[in-house]
Amino acid sequence: MDKILCIIGLSCLMISCSAQRIEPQPTAGPPKTNAEPSRTAPKPAITQSHGVEFYRQNIGDITKNDNTISHGSIVSAKPQGYVISKSFFPAVAQNFRQRYLILHYTALDEEKSVRVLTQQAVSSHYLVNNLGDREIYQLVDENKRAYHAGVSAWRNDKNLNDTSIGIEIVNTGYILDSVGKKVFSPYDESQIKKVAALVKDIVERYQIPPVNILAHSDIAPTRKQDPGPMFPWKKLYDEYNIGMWYDEEMKQKFMNETTNESFAFEQNSIPFITKVQNGLKKFGYDIVPTGVWNGENLKVVEAFQYRFRPEIYDGVVDRETWAILQALNQKYP
Repeated sequence: MDKILCIIGLSCLMISCSAQRIEPQPTAGPPKTNAEPSRTAPKPAITQSHGVEFYRQNIGDITKNDNTISHGSIVSAKPQGYVISKSFFPAVAQNFRQRYLILHYTALDEEKSVRVLTQQAVSSHYLVNNLGDREIYQLVDENKRAYHAGVSAWRNDKNLNDTSIGIEIVNTGYILDSVGKKVFSPYDESQIKKVAALVKDIVERYQIPPVNILAHSDIAPTRKQDPGPMFPWKKLYDEYNIGMWYDEEMKQKFMNETTNESFAFEQNSIPFITKVQNGLKKFGYDIVPTGVWNGENLKVVEAFQYRFRPEIYDGVVDRETWAILQALNQKYP
């Protein structure tokens, strides 16, 4: 018995010693030469002019609307007794305040447009005159809020002064004819060329998407008509690739889904009216679907027609207006 216990004890001792054996460690090799640096790669330099700093090169991910370009001077704090260091400027995670571009007409002549937009409680970033020259007036710094949009909304955003650049165009607006219909003033071709060049520059710098290039009547349809049905949105889309427009083939496809007779049968039904109102809301307009037409939501239809069916802007949802809305919602979800 003692012999058996001795053998068991010896076996346990061997197992224990084996479990506690320390393996030899490899000797340290030469230091690595490809170690990651403690700081990120150098960023483009901040430029200076007359003591003012500027930064004009993007290092952000433009596909995420992150953009680190400064199109104006860099505004910095000056805390007493301390130094603001830009050793790590700029951070990549940022984007522009300027997410929308809003187009207006002034409903005034040249002289009054300048005076009102510079001396009263309304303004815009730019004013396009109708003098046939090559000048565009800048009235407000792009980095500042201009007072041009007022009470406004588009899709999920409100108070668009906070996030937009406003362009006013000298144009006298509209008059009422003998039957009370609005008759709008045309635009000069030279004005449209100016507007196109200006919009192109702004949307490219701030990466503003087509669905955010809007009319004042789009963002405030119950109280505004500008820039009106005479403004050539389709021309800007076709010739300058600016803004939104529907595909003709898709519009025709939706028109072919019904006839004038069948459309007239359901045109004033609660389900159809609700469907149209939901379509307008989905596209971006600030409208509450109610299933009935009233003065306010008819103005939304009218604003939509100013923009996308300028030949007829009576506020009535006919077969073509409905087809255009469906085509736009499919193209710009």
